[in-house]
Amino acid sequence: MNTRPVIDESSGPTSLSASFNNDCSCFAVGLEDGFCVFNSDPCELKASRDLNSGIGSAEMLGRYNYLALVGGGRNPRWPQTKVIIWDDAKQRAAITLELKTAVLRVRLTKSRIVVALQNSIHLYNFSSPPEKTSIFETADNAFGLVCLGARTVAFPGRSPGKVQLVELVSGNVSIIPAHTSALRAMDLSRDGRYLATASETGTLIRVFNTANCTKIAELRRGVDPAFIFSIAISPDSSVLAVTSDKSTLHVFDLPAIPGSADTAMRRRSQSPHVPSEADEGHNASQKWGFLSKIPLLPRVFSDTYSFASAHFEIGDETGPNSPSTLTYLPALGSLPSRAQKGLLGWINDDTLLCIGTGRDGRWERFKVGERPAQASIEDGHERRSVWRDGWKRYLGN
Repeated sequence: MNTRPVIDESSGPTSLSASFNNDCSCFAVGLEDGFCVFNSDPCELKASRDLNSGIGSAEMLGRYNYLALVGGGRNPRWPQTKVIIWDDAKQRAAITLELKTAVLRVRLTKSRIVVALQNSIHLYNFSSPPEKTSIFETADNAFGLVCLGARTVAFPGRSPGKVQLVELVSGNVSIIPAHTSALRAMDLSRDGRYLATASETGTLIRVFNTANCTKIAELRRGVDPAFIFSIAISPDSSVLAVTSDKSTLHVFDLPAIPGSADTAMRRRSQSPHVPSEADEGHNASQKWGFLSKIPLLPRVFSDTYSFASAHFEIGDETGPNSPSTLTYLPALGSLPSRAQKGLLGWINDDTLLCIGTGRDGRWERFKVGERPAQASIEDGHERRSVWRDGWKRYLGN
């Protein structure tokens, strides 16, 4: 008879969610018994709050003076239909928002609160009491996609694949037909000029100029479908990074927005080689060489691919937090039960962080540029790469 004790694989700390603050200088982690906040680089614990129950989502404003908390886990601290704006200086709830269905994502600025539900986006003025200013209907938005900038907010449209872009002051709404299938990931640049999107197909990332909603770039992650985990535009908007369930981080160049001479000049002064219009042929052909110039071949031969890629850790967790395709999609109307993987945040123009949750809560730092040990000149251009520069299990298990 087997008398060995059963190993409890769920023992030990487990992170339920992770999110970066506005400038990615910190990230907040929701836990089964509260939440904690880490400095991004170096990865150091800055605050830990034991609430004796689960926090399924924690979103920071600034350096954790205020956080938006939503209950979650096996023993939720609050119903998932409530958003608690937590004043960490006073260690108490400052504002409570009550919704009719489960909250999937919250974004904060000093003046706005944006709440994503399954089929709607709710905008509030950040005041006490909060003032609801707008409600927008969306297509099914199971991942709570929403991007909040200083002047605009972007989220899925009423039809799958479309994006609604709303000017916060005027309330003007623009519709971007980004994809033909449902949106899976999106990111708004810090200056608000660029919007990057990916669909559930996961092969193409499209980038739009938010001023006139024109497409300025189409980037190919790969040929095979994939679940896109995260998209992140660098602070100077010169490059874009994307992660997927292929366990690969890709980095792409972004073109300067036409008419933005100051942006283009700044990039050229900071980078040894940033593609201009004259470089477009070289950049697009770097994967397939002369094949990209042969007419009538499938477009995958002429598409723009990443200039560098690297492996990041997904882990092999099993159970309800597995990143496998069988449990990847969340149940409709509830917070995702999967572990987040490949969450990206830029702390500066050449340093990128990649965060994962679950039992293997992991922080990875990547550098982008000319790697000293592998520097070479090819076709008159600098060889740039992306490489892992450090990692850590931030929960200490």
